[in-house]
Amino acid sequence: MIGIIGAGGWGTALAKVLADKGRPVQMWAYEPEVAQAINQQHINHTFLPGVELPDLIRASNSLEEVVSGKKYLFTAVPSQHLRSVARQMAPYVKPETIVISVSKGIDIESLELLTSVLAKELPMVDPNAIVALSGPNHAEEVARRIPSATVVATPVLKYAEEVQDLLISPFFRVYTNPDRIGVQLGGALKNVIALAAGISDGLGFGDNSKAALITRGLAEMARFGMVLGAQSPTFSGLSGMGDLFVTAASKHSRNAWAGREIGKGKTLDEVLASTKMVVEGVATTKAAYQIAKRNNVEMPITFITHQILFEGLSPHDGVSQLMGRMKTHEMEEVVFATYSWK
Repeated sequence: MIGIIGAGGWGTALAKVLADKGRPVQMWAYEPEVAQAINQQHINHTFLPGVELPDLIRASNSLEEVVSGKKYLFTAVPSQHLRSVARQMAPYVKPETIVISVSKGIDIESLELLTSVLAKELPMVDPNAIVALSGPNHAEEVARRIPSATVVATPVLKYAEEVQDLLISPFFRVYTNPDRIGVQLGGALKNVIALAAGISDGLGFGDNSKAALITRGLAEMARFGMVLGAQSPTFSGLSGMGDLFVTAASKHSRNAWAGREIGKGKTLDEVLASTKMVVEGVATTKAAYQIAKRNNVEMPITFITHQILFEGLSPHDGVSQLMGRMKTHEMEEVVFATYSWK
């Protein structure tokens, strides 16, 4: 049996992918009513409404029950709760367990990537057996078997291929990548750019504006990633450009929606109070801003988004500042590294 820690939309969608392949899945749900609905009605009304779940999926409010004895554990809790949940998981995790991190974000307290958080809180697990999964994947579409693709990343090929085999199906194509840092940063930073693109939409701007934000945002993501040890080609792949496009342009995107509401004049607090869903880009904007400042990484879109969210800058003034920056060349130096597996 496979354990999934977190019964949000994405955790539930992955549970369905696994169950559709005949694999029994046990999910940990924080909310008792979510676990009850999954077990009794075979649906997650709160986070993935309208999708019937196979009988092979069961849910529990007991973390010990879901974690104990599992060879594979997927962590699908909001990034800012991951450390505390992992700490509670630790007494029940087997040393041979493979842990797959499917949340997207950066830990705001330590400014660490989520696989690093898991490695510290689950020291009994081989650090290379902590795998990052990220890609252009809306839970609603994956759960409904709409053809989708994703990436699993870890420096050791055997672990990446094991998770690839676990998940791959005719509807869900899984690629491997040794660049665990880059794959995670693509999934985290695209939420910041999606917020900015949403703000642009909320202001009533058009496709030209959004295209510029997405393209220049990708350059920021790659610049940031290379400073932290990522490989630049990763940002042109599914977990970079792919995820950025689907998050910035899709009607399903929580981050783009939040940006639109802010662009229309709502405050960040008003936007967050109006949804049960986690808008990961908010915390990631704060974390990316701090890391970029510390490492002198030029990230104008991220910095302006930070000012709009947390420093009282109006969206209109933010656009004026971006458009009034010093002139520069489009093509900046990019160093292409060579991928290698351990």
